[in-house]
Amino acid sequence: MSDQPGQPASPPTSQPDGAPTATATVEAVVATTRLTKRYGNLVALDSMDLMIPRGSIYGFIGPNGAGKSTTFSILATLLLPTGGEARVCGFDPVHDPVEVRRRIGYMPDAMGVYDRLNVAEYLEFYAGAYKVPRDEWDGLIGNLLELVDLDVKRESMVDSLSRGMKQRLSLARALVHDPELLILDEPASGLDPRARVEFRDLVLTLRELGKTVLISSHILAELSSLCTEVAIIEAGRLLAAGSPAAILDQLGHGRQVRVRLADGTEQLHAVADEAAQHELLRRLVVDESLPVVEFAVVSTGLEELFMSITKGVVQ
Repeated sequence: MSDQPGQPASPPTSQPDGAPTATATVEAVVATTRLTKRYGNLVALDSMDLMIPRGSIYGFIGPNGAGKSTTFSILATLLLPTGGEARVCGFDPVHDPVEVRRRIGYMPDAMGVYDRLNVAEYLEFYAGAYKVPRDEWDGLIGNLLELVDLDVKRESMVDSLSRGMKQRLSLARALVHDPELLILDEPASGLDPRARVEFRDLVLTLRELGKTVLISSHILAELSSLCTEVAIIEAGRLLAAGSPAAILDQLGHGRQVRVRLADGTEQLHAVADEAAQHELLRRLVVDESLPVVEFAVVSTGLEELFMSITKGVVQ
């Protein structure tokens, strides 16, 4: 793929004339401060503070109308916020949209219509749009199609592809300029179970290749097995963010630890946090000399966590 644009090298500075505002490389690929979007009296985003670590697969969870696509559109430079600010790969999407676009790959929930292009022509169009040198196109497109398992479809017309293939092609298009951050808006929507598994595995591969992925989905069980961290939003407000285990700790839900002894008996213990979990293990093994053969946190699925938080009730 083409060389990735150079990283910004100086601390944040205000540039009212619209010149690129560079910042030092930081762990947060995305950071927002009181990010707000209003449509008249409707508040689509309400003072959102968000931090997405570099190298993470970050799940954005919320019901329809929660503000997920609004957030994505602002980060992708497609929508202006009403208030607050954002930094994407160190740049401001409002004042430095060109710099942001060089560093992100955005995959919206609808692909668009390209009924007169074949798969290779579709990717060539975007390679040209991103000013990838012409002599690199053939190798780049071959590599991308191999990555998304569409190499045998190179000459196929885009509108002849299945929904799953179109989603993988759309992802290849988002990767054509080798971005740091991928923003995927409901990428598994409408896919059959096999296609969802294939897409999930592809996202995991992209993380292994060094990409940071911001992804939304209504399929919470899928995100649970995919994401390193999640953010839960409702009515434009960020309710919780972090790993599911960290969110439980933050909200005081505590943890349930299952202990199995050598004779097959099991115990279930409530602990407040990791420190209490460590103390429980020490007490069982050292103080009580119990033959512990299994000591595991009982997983709380994203569905239960989401329902608990959005209803404002500890389940």
